[in-house]
Amino acid sequence: MMVPVIETERLRLRGHELRDFDASAGMWGDQDVTRFIGGKPSTREDSWGRLLRYIGHWQALDHGFWLIEDKATGVFVGEGGFGSFKREIAPRIEAPEQGWALSPAMHGKGYAFEAMSAAAAWGERFFGRTDFVCIIAPENQPSLALAGKLGYREYTRASYKGETTVMLRRA
Repeated sequence: MMVPVIETERLRLRGHELRDFDASAGMWGDQDVTRFIGGKPSTREDSWGRLLRYIGHWQALDHGFWLIEDKATGVFVGEGGFGSFKREIAPRIEAPEQGWALSPAMHGKGYAFEAMSAAAAWGERFFGRTDFVCIIAPENQPSLALAGKLGYREYTRASYKGETTVMLRRA
């Protein structure tokens, strides 16, 4: 499947390419990005696996995560979209799971809301539903606030990889 390209006023969401590895690995190697996502910076090896997982999602499942870039400059903003991760969590995640991460230099500019709103609109058409889920660390107030703006509401808390996580569903 060709990864759909989504354009917003300021952003382009497109499929990952191998040339994106350094920008992606740089973001995932930043403690500010990973402090609430896994708790420690990703190695380049872990980031390589993540990049291949992003590409593979689209190939195998016809959905996945996009690379988010500034439309005017081509500068890397972050990544976000939908995943099917087969997480070992209870209750099980049965709906499409939306997620996002932005480079710290891009925080506070409204990019996450702009990108994930566009992704959600695509997801509604693709999946034919609106009840997406996401999981967020309870300490990650910026992501919880964004999730609220996107229409997500907490439905439970669970343990995931030994840490408490908030499970949210979009109505």
